[in-house]
Amino acid sequence: MNTLTCHSLLTQYPQAWKEATIHPFLQQCQQGTISPQQFNTWLVQDYLFVVDFTRFVARVLAVAPVEHFDVILGGLNALKNELIWFEAKAKERHLNLQITKQVTCQEYCNYMREINQMSYPVQAMALWAIELAYNQAWQLPGQMTSPYNEFADRWGNAEFTEYVKYLEKQADEALHKSSETLTGQVESVFLQVAGLERAFWQMAFNAF
Repeated sequence: MNTLTCHSLLTQYPQAWKEATIHPFLQQCQQGTISPQQFNTWLVQDYLFVVDFTRFVARVLAVAPVEHFDVILGGLNALKNELIWFEAKAKERHLNLQITKQVTCQEYCNYMREINQMSYPVQAMALWAIELAYNQAWQLPGQMTSPYNEFADRWGNAEFTEYVKYLEKQADEALHKSSETLTGQVESVFLQVAGLERAFWQMAFNAF
């Protein structure tokens, strides 16, 4: 039995998690000072990321225990709606979604495929971490000004927060049943996800 939990990862690596969820990009969205180029870069690249993230979640489902299906399937259904929503937002802004991923986005997508080759407890933890990062990142700056409040509400709303809590519960269950030998890999993946989240915000912030 493993004593590692999602909460213990957050408490063990607070700085890495802070950098994943608090960034000038988000702060400037909250202040309404982010440039259109910066925000549009994020929107397009995040759409491309979510396409691959949907595949990632589907692969997690493929190895999940049956009792975890409902929560993961609910997440996949939400991702379907999210992709449609992204397409609508891009159309409003006259943005082309059929472009190449930037290096940071491609690296993150590649890493998700690597995670899918690992055991289910690691994948369950990574799924929770990726979703929690967005849930917290869009909440922490506080009430955002229009039009960015629509984006903050999408990932910071109470329903999404509840979904992330269910993912945490399932990840903790899987981790508890895993061997202590998995601890190092779990911690490494958690830190890598946190680093990629930070890099993704920075990628958009650097766009001028």
